[in-house]
Amino acid sequence: MFTGIVQCIATVRSARLQRGLMELSLEVPLEISDSRLGDSFCIQGACLTAVDLGPYTLGVEVSRETLERTTLGTFAPGRPVNLERALRLADLLGGHLVTGHVDGVGKVQEVRRDQENVAFRIQADAATSRYLVEKGSICVDGVSLTLGACRKDAFWVHLIPYTLAGSTLRFLKPGERVNLEADIIGKYVEKLLAGRLPEQAGPGGLSAGLLEKHGFTRGSRG
Repeated sequence: MFTGIVQCIATVRSARLQRGLMELSLEVPLEISDSRLGDSFCIQGACLTAVDLGPYTLGVEVSRETLERTTLGTFAPGRPVNLERALRLADLLGGHLVTGHVDGVGKVQEVRRDQENVAFRIQADAATSRYLVEKGSICVDGVSLTLGACRKDAFWVHLIPYTLAGSTLRFLKPGERVNLEADIIGKYVEKLLAGRLPEQAGPGGLSAGLLEKHGFTRGSRG
């Protein structure tokens, strides 16, 4: 589990396809000698397992499933990537609960700059955008962000200089692809509601009539 608060920007040293896996070696400007093999790291929004460790180096293996569902398959030596170590129970939760399990790949449609304010409009597929709500949370390339306006196929995020300076988001341009993870709470709520009320919910989901029927509202009757 992670928070979406990037701890450093690592650099890809090598990326090789071996035995159907991608072997990534990273140079990490963060002392990680207290980490162990098998520990989890969030790299550009994807949770990966450490298979090789040095004081300032990290090796991970990326499965075919992860390569197909993320942008990691495009990584090449020299690429900067956001990195976060796994959350400890005593740590501050400065962002939101992030699993590192990417829901989909979005595309930057527009970048707006107004003095120190920078906003991104990012396209998202239906499987991801269904969980997005204005002022909710989204993880973009491993960075926890607050959602602005949301549409069926796109959303806005607004970044401050500190977030841009401390992550790879400052390099984004229109047309670039990003890893997206929606807030996990919405996914569980949807699953629980579907399990409890499958016959009533149907394709239309919740309605005023359904809520009234189960005692959540009084409706318009006196």
